[in-house]
Amino acid sequence: MPKTTNPMAKRSGASTNIILTAIVLVVAVAVIGGVMIFGGGNQTDGASSNKVAASVLHPQGSHQVVEAGQGAPTLVEFVDYQCPACHNFYQNVTSELEKEYEGKINFVVRNNPLDMHPLAVPAAKAAEAAAMQDKFQPMYHKLFDNYSSWATPADGGGVSSDEQRAQQQFTKFAEQIGLDTEQFREDMNSDKVQQRVDQGLADGQKAGVTSTPTFFLNGEKVQFSQGGTPLQHLRDKLDGALAK
Repeated sequence: MPKTTNPMAKRSGASTNIILTAIVLVVAVAVIGGVMIFGGGNQTDGASSNKVAASVLHPQGSHQVVEAGQGAPTLVEFVDYQCPACHNFYQNVTSELEKEYEGKINFVVRNNPLDMHPLAVPAAKAAEAAAMQDKFQPMYHKLFDNYSSWATPADGGGVSSDEQRAQQQFTKFAEQIGLDTEQFREDMNSDKVQQRVDQGLADGQKAGVTSTPTFFLNGEKVQFSQGGTPLQHLRDKLDGALAK
């Protein structure tokens, strides 16, 4: 007898093939979609800028030691006023840059007091309290120019923890630069000044600041090379930015 074909078997086989094909297509789409999502995301991240946003580095109201206006290169320093390295940079690097690039760059100073320096926060508050009377720049200079009078022990060496002595010096600086000293002391203990110091720390953390001094030029962290001096390194960076 001739063989007969079961139509149900044919339909069953066809249905199975259709289901398998559909599964393969779904898997393929999922894989391709995954490559597009994750692969594309990785490519975007790899191509993205390493710059830190201006709103983090120098938000509105940030204090400038040198000012050249919009469009000029902007150098930002996160500073701890009691940090010996910051004092050394001030003496040998940033004070020179102030003179050499006056009117050419914006030099912004942000607070980043470190826990290891017991008078760093009071000093930052002194700078911020002076800023409340539009005297940030002269107080910034007083703190660093007279570093040994408040930041180091009277007998020399290390860092001081004598806050009473430091506060006396800060008040003396306030008098010398023409501040209302009563208002200055009141502002130093105000919530507004504390918030300014805290904001500097928070922004420094967002920017990846782990030590002081840390510099950013036009949003990019400055990495100091082993060769040459820090002053020359920053000069080269600034000259390159001005030439663009």
